[in-house]
Amino acid sequence: MTPLHRLKSIIGGSIGNLVEWYDWYIYSALSLYFAPVFFPNADFTAQLLNTAAIFAVGFLARPAGSWLMGLYADRHGRKAALTVSVTFMCLGSLVIAVTPGYAEIGIAAPAILLLARLLQGLSVGGEYGTSATYLSEMALEKHRGFYSSFQYVTLIMGQLLALALLIILQQFVLTPAQLSSWGWRIPFFIGAACALVAFYLRRGIAETEAFTVASQRAERGTLRELLRHPRAVLTVFGLTLGGTVAFYTYTTYMQKFMVNTSGFSKDDATLISTAALFVFMLLQPVVGALSDRIGRRPLLLAFGVLGTLGTVPLLTALGGTKDTWIAFALIMAGLVAVSGYTSINAVVKAELFPAHVRALGVGLPYALTVAIFGGSAEYVALWLKVSGHEPWFYWYVSTCIALSLVIYAIMPDTKKHSRIET
Repeated sequence: MTPLHRLKSIIGGSIGNLVEWYDWYIYSALSLYFAPVFFPNADFTAQLLNTAAIFAVGFLARPAGSWLMGLYADRHGRKAALTVSVTFMCLGSLVIAVTPGYAEIGIAAPAILLLARLLQGLSVGGEYGTSATYLSEMALEKHRGFYSSFQYVTLIMGQLLALALLIILQQFVLTPAQLSSWGWRIPFFIGAACALVAFYLRRGIAETEAFTVASQRAERGTLRELLRHPRAVLTVFGLTLGGTVAFYTYTTYMQKFMVNTSGFSKDDATLISTAALFVFMLLQPVVGALSDRIGRRPLLLAFGVLGTLGTVPLLTALGGTKDTWIAFALIMAGLVAVSGYTSINAVVKAELFPAHVRALGVGLPYALTVAIFGGSAEYVALWLKVSGHEPWFYWYVSTCIALSLVIYAIMPDTKKHSRIET
């Protein structure tokens, strides 16, 4: 494969990932506006709690998506699985865009919203393991950390596009009343259209050499075969736990935290989140390239130590500030630490498994961990706030990171012990 063809395939896989995660995150970005449409007759925090519950339920579908798409990718190819996953996401976004509110169809409205999120959960569950595997296999060994970091570049870019579109609608296009009434549907229509474009792009990407070689050996990726690698599976569980809780705390939940706890306006909270995420996105390839020089494990250890010691004071200070720049700096400090996990977690997991079970091995244990801990982080935070014990959430995040730190301390450096070529 020529370097240009390889680069085109990496870009094609990454752009599809961007669209998938835009569609996934637009739900969270707009929940401040559409929560009353689906869950009326409650106080604002309770409405957010209901939408967060459906956000968490979407995560429960991710393990099923990882299992199904992982099996499909290990048997029929990474390219085929990536194409299927983006199709599911298109359907989920379109359903949310056209679903009437509670006032029109009653309890059927939140029920349909739930089904759409389950469909999107299947899509994203399949996307993570397959795209992580694809990018890791497509990259050359000496640049594997750098290129695989683009999974989170496009993931964050998808979230940024969701926030940027919200800012445009807030500031230049719609009034708050229009946005809350019907304008929140526009980004879901856009997401469905972009997913169709990603479907077209993914049809033109190349299959990886690692899968081609494994398929010629007639090796079959199955759940039974995956369980022959128990240490690798448990390592994925352990290294994901703290990273996913921290990531969703400092990205998805931060907008609501600044509105509901710090007291910022919705517009200011959106602007702060967008600025922090943009810098966070730029950090990913820098830290990924650093891992190609010094290894993966030192960066994971740095995240584990900083996250364990710094989470409680950082979130405490953020909850008490009304200053825009201080809030930005505090969130940025958390995201710099989290970069030690996000920039390299895809390649670390891919380097743990042989090719014939790689997509399943990367995706399934990751999705299970995210479903239990990442998807519920926002719900846990809001529940503790309603209960009057919000600071307990800060300790919860810190404890999760500390548990992962134990894994980082005892696991080998996958850069030196990679199984990408097997």
